[in-house]
Amino acid sequence: MNTPLVQMKDIEKHFASVIALGGVSLDVYAGECHCLLGDNGAGKSTFIKTMAGVHKPTKGTITFEGQEMNFSRPRDAMDAGIATVYQHLAMIPLMSVTRNFWMGNEPTKKIGPISVMDFEKANAITMSEMKKMGINLREPNQAVGTLSGGERQTVAIARAVYFGAKLLILDEPTSALGVRQTANVLANVDRVRNQGIAVVFITHNVRHAMAVGDRFTVLNRGKTLGTAKRGEITPDELQNMMAGGEELATFEGSSGDAV
Repeated sequence: MNTPLVQMKDIEKHFASVIALGGVSLDVYAGECHCLLGDNGAGKSTFIKTMAGVHKPTKGTITFEGQEMNFSRPRDAMDAGIATVYQHLAMIPLMSVTRNFWMGNEPTKKIGPISVMDFEKANAITMSEMKKMGINLREPNQAVGTLSGGERQTVAIARAVYFGAKLLILDEPTSALGVRQTANVLANVDRVRNQGIAVVFITHNVRHAMAVGDRFTVLNRGKTLGTAKRGEITPDELQNMMAGGEELATFEGSSGDAV
């Protein structure tokens, strides 16, 4: 591996007297899937929102493609090439797949002096990009609300890739999905990585992380517990780190003594 695409170094985030992040560091390389694991309240959401420009770090530096960044809003991160697919997808269920795919970036054509949306182009590209991700739509005009959770995730991922994402952040993309839909999303993560795009995969599911991850970083109470490469750590070790490590072992030991 050469220079990381993105480096988050000693990131702290304070909300008044509450320290949400206490000095977290993470680097991600192009073409890798870096899994960020942690239980609820570990600081995962705050950390990715800092990476995505939603929060400004209280301390620490963000370097992207070798340049230090100072994102003041999500649009700054998007313009740099950082796309985020949040757990609660920003889609309008009653609108078509095409409309959701192109929202804010609609292609236009001239009809006399008037510019209108070029639906022929938009529909063709939408169908093509979704097919690349393994989804064959009945038609591009079907409402997003008629798609499964996994298919809606795929729309968001395909949209981010088409519009030039260099780093794709996925926030708990498999948390509410069934087995087949989860498999489709994990396959899409692999497709994206194989295109040379960096992926940050946020999850609390060790099995899903182990299925696609190249490296694994565990957060606990706003701090990094460590990073390991694939093959250097077992699922049980990852689970133990997420659950509290020595604290959990101590609790289980004391419980046994009490009995």
